Order: sequence, then C-alpha cells, then structure tokens
Amino acid sequence: MTKDHGPSVKDDETYEALREDGASKQKAAAIANAQASDAQSPSKKGGSQPPYEEWTKEDLYDRAQELDIDGRSDMDKDALIKALRNN
Repeated sequence: MTKDHGPSVKDDETYEALREDGASKQKAAAIANAQASDAQSPSKKGGSQPPYEEWTKEDLYDRAQELDIDGRSDMDKDALIKALRNN
C-alpha cells in the first residue's frame, strides 16, 4: 500500500517508485508533482541541449560547479557525466 507523503508530494505512488529506483527525495518529489499536474509533461523530451557526451569536459565541469557536485575537480569526463546524471 502506498504511503501518504504529505501535501508536498502530489503523486505518492510515483514518488515511491522513483525512490525505490534510487532517485533522491527532492528529485522524486519534483517528478511526482510534475506528473500529477496537467500543466506539465515531464515525460516529453526536454530542451534542445545536446547529450552530455557531446559536451566538452570544461562545459561539464562548469555545469557540475553550478550544481555544487562534490569531487568534480578530480573527475574525468565520464565521471562528470555520471555525476551530472545522478544529481
């Protein structure tokens, strides 16, 4: 049975499924709330940015810096991509 995660989570079932898949509480809540809203479509393709594999290491580092990802200065390109995707 699905738990009630309070008024800040609009779709408890989606939230729990995302948490079980390893999503952070913040990310799971954001996605669950977006899916519960008729005004948002989180499953549709996002913006027009190229995939991280096409970014330069410097661009990846800058993005990791914006997101305050720990250890970014010691990461190679593949590690930066993985960290950005898991953030």
